[in-house]
Amino acid sequence: MTIRDYLTIPNVLSASRIVFLPLLYGLCLARLEIPFVIVYALVGMTDFFDGIAARRLNQCSAFGKTLDSIADLPFYLSSAFFMAFLHLQYLKPVMLLLYVMLGFLALSFVVSSIRCRKPILMHTFLLKLVAVLVYFVVILSSFVDTTIPVAVILAIYILGFIEEILIWLVHGEVDPDSPTIFRVRPKQARS
Repeated sequence: MTIRDYLTIPNVLSASRIVFLPLLYGLCLARLEIPFVIVYALVGMTDFFDGIAARRLNQCSAFGKTLDSIADLPFYLSSAFFMAFLHLQYLKPVMLLLYVMLGFLALSFVVSSIRCRKPILMHTFLLKLVAVLVYFVVILSSFVDTTIPVAVILAIYILGFIEEILIWLVHGEVDPDSPTIFRVRPKQARS
C-alpha cells in the first residue's frame, strides 16, 4: 500500500477526531461552552460520516477500521471528561455507574488482549447506539438536565461491553464490526 491508500477521506475524517481533541480541551477548560458545543458537534459528526464515506467511496480497509477505533476511544473517553468538567451536576448522581462502566471497558480490553492477543474495540449495534447517545447528551447538557439520559447511556455501555466480552470468550477474534453476539462475523483477512 502507498501513502495515497492511507490518505483517504474516511481516514482523514477519523483522524480529525484525534487532531481536534486539544482544541476541544482548550475550549472546555476555558469554559467557552457555546464554541465548545459547536466544535464538539462538528468533530463528533466525523464518526458518522467516516463510515458512510468509506462505504460510498469503496475505501473500506483494515487500517481504516483500526484508525476509527483508535479515534473513537480518546474522543468518547474525553466526552466523559467534558461532561465532568462542564456538567458535573449531571454525573454526580450516577458516578457508581460510571465507575462500573469504566471497569467493564478495561475488562473488555483485558479479555480481548488475552483471547485475541491485542486490545480490540468492537462496533456492535449497542456500542454504536451509545456513541450516538453520548454525542447528543454532551451537546444537550449545555441546555437541559441530562442526569437520567446519562444513567441510561452508562447502563447501555455496560451491556455493550458485557456483550463484547462474551463475544470474545465464545468466539475469539471476530470482525470488530459484528453487529451482535447473535450475528458474529468471522474475522476478515487483512487487505
